Amino acid sequence: MVQSSLGLDGDGEWLGGKSPQWSERRARLEELIATLRIADELAAGKYLITSAELAELMDVHASAVTSRGEEWTWRNWQISRVRRESNQILWQLERIDVTKEPSSELPPT
Repeated sequence: MVQSSLGLDGDGEWLGGKSPQWSERRARLEELIATLRIADELAAGKYLITSAELAELMDVHASAVTSRGEEWTWRNWQISRVRRESNQILWQLERIDVTKEPSSELPPT
């Protein structure tokens, strides 16, 4: 039997609704969606951003951005090194279409 002192009802659900872990996961997902929307806006506007700004967007160290080379893919965007301005490298994001990968299943016989 589930004890109500644990904050659970008789079915094992949290009395206040979703579990505290769900609230944390939801907050992380909402943050992810905000990040992806920002990336889309940067790509749509053809804005140039610095390595530090790109690293902030990707939530990685700036050296992880600069060590990847001139052009690479991150999630739904092609990242291109556009030019150097004084002591900063400028990058541009371009949205790429992602098609479903072919199934690895064998065709029916």
